Amino acid sequence: MLTGGQLAGLIVAVFWAVLVTFIALTLLRLSRLLGEATKVVHDIGDQAGPLMNDMTRTVKRANEQLGRTDVITKQVAGVTQNVSAVTTVMTSVVGGPLVKAAAFSYGVRKALGGRDGDADPGRPQLQARSSGRGRG
Repeated sequence: MLTGGQLAGLIVAVFWAVLVTFIALTLLRLSRLLGEATKVVHDIGDQAGPLMNDMTRTVKRANEQLGRTDVITKQVAGVTQNVSAVTTVMTSVVGGPLVKAAAFSYGVRKALGGRDGDADPGRPQLQARSSGRGRG
């Protein structure tokens, strides 16, 4: 039979054996995990180069399009100024004579209207009511 000291030593030895086995299994799993993580990082590194090249090309194309848009915007601004100038010229060329013709025709109507027997051409007059019974 075993003595108390031998039994205590046996229990401690079994405990240490279980502990070492648990730590070994944990380190083995951690090793596998680190191996997989290394593969993932390597794959990402392999894909990062082409992705960066694609992004560089995309940014270059976007800059080209922005440059074209800037040119178009400047041209539209020039066209807008030209249309404004043409509108101003047309208003002065057509509008001035039209206003003068309208004023002349109004003056002629007033002058001819005064000869039709109006007692006081400057006095406002009311229009006659219709002879009908209702609206209609």
